[in-house]
Amino acid sequence: MTTLRDIARRATIVTTALIVGLTASYAPSQAADGEARTTITDHPGAPGTMLQQFEDLTGRPVGDLDKVLAVDTGGRTLTGDQLAALAAGKEVDGVKVVGTIPGSRDVLGTTMADLADGAYDGSGDSGTATSLLFSSSTPDGREWCLTMCVASGKTIWQCLLSRRTGDLILTLDLDGGTTVGGTKAAFEKANGVAVDGPYTVDTLIGDREPSADEIKTLLDGKDIESMRRVATVDGPDPGWALADIAEKSGVVYAKNKGHLFTLNLPILGKILIWCDSKDGGKTWKCSAYKWGGF
Repeated sequence: MTTLRDIARRATIVTTALIVGLTASYAPSQAADGEARTTITDHPGAPGTMLQQFEDLTGRPVGDLDKVLAVDTGGRTLTGDQLAALAAGKEVDGVKVVGTIPGSRDVLGTTMADLADGAYDGSGDSGTATSLLFSSSTPDGREWCLTMCVASGKTIWQCLLSRRTGDLILTLDLDGGTTVGGTKAAFEKANGVAVDGPYTVDTLIGDREPSADEIKTLLDGKDIESMRRVATVDGPDPGWALADIAEKSGVVYAKNKGHLFTLNLPILGKILIWCDSKDGGKTWKCSAYKWGGF
């Protein structure tokens, strides 16, 4: 894993090289809604140069390179949801992942043509992918991007970066009979992307309900003053109802209690869901950062 220069803060970025129909050439520029565009002529170091151009253009970091996917779209233009699915390791109909290349300093120093055959081997003559997906991430960030690029001719790559924030919180109202598995499924449906887990569920109790800012702090993986952890269950049963988790975790009574689920999403990493009830467990309000993102 290699760090681009002058990274001032951490952010989770998914940088995907994939777009059809961009203008043949244009200078680096800002676009609407957090987007930025650039064109790069392929050369040794082109992947690193492309990511650095976006850092310079936006004044914001793109993180560390984890892996690169070479993708053959069959000439199709993909939606943001399809791109996010590919980045998360999911299959997309009509799209072929030619190869996956682990991120490294050497990969940033090679050519786009070298990576287009799905392998970092010093040769791009047999490349079948017209698109590349650069996945970059940092541990504690709440942002990610899709940078869509397509080969235009033999040496020109046209790229469009769209930066998204992960600070958007999605809140769902669920019945007390909703199970752990049902809670996960509800968020997967709302986000359009599946996750793994939950791996753990923490039960927190306190003298008062957490504020909106405190809920955000919990979703950031940090402790809050109003509530404390009193129980943790590894691998909670998907069939447990939200209203029964405290008792099954050994917590008999508490005036204010809530549950914090830990899940995992490829690329983005750990995802947290916070659920609490204001009517004794009859209904629950569950919150999580949006993880579809696009």
